[in-house]
Amino acid sequence: MGVDRGDITLLLDRMNAGDRSAEEALMPRVYMELHRLAASRMRNERPGHTIQPTALVHEVYMRLCRTHQVEWEDRAHFFRAAGRLMRHILVDYARQRRTQKRNEGEPTLGLVEAITFSPEQFTTAIEVDEVLQQLAKLDQRQAQIVEMRFFAGLTESEIAEALDISERTVKRDWLIARAWLHQKLKSK
Repeated sequence: MGVDRGDITLLLDRMNAGDRSAEEALMPRVYMELHRLAASRMRNERPGHTIQPTALVHEVYMRLCRTHQVEWEDRAHFFRAAGRLMRHILVDYARQRRTQKRNEGEPTLGLVEAITFSPEQFTTAIEVDEVLQQLAKLDQRQAQIVEMRFFAGLTESEIAEALDISERTVKRDWLIARAWLHQKLKSK
């Protein structure tokens, strides 16, 4: 993912041991990767979106570093958590925007009035989140793959590395999960 894997894992281990200087050293090493993930996610948002990738990265990083009770396993664990946080931040924002639009008497539009699941399928982050929760009950790994791909913008090889599975497994699970989610979203 662009930065020495061992370096990040070493810093996370030092953070786990209470070394505050490791937290300061971590940000420059993960910032570009987090920004790339956020920018990838935001490319699928509607034009003129009020959240920018940099703001999303800063919010994710602040929340990750405030979570001192987490025992970071390694770099992959850190980026999985970052992807999950991006998802929650975007969904929370969508819910706030939907509430604002209702209060303004305008049509309901989520954070991602044009968030794409596939080029033909448009839906909101809230609907994807709800259906993804259902998928997690059926197959946790497929839900993680969708979360990392859809909300964090990771590639198949990055997901394979993060989950310690083969790219072929990621591709297979992605296709199955995508078809299942498409069907569920279509019926909403």
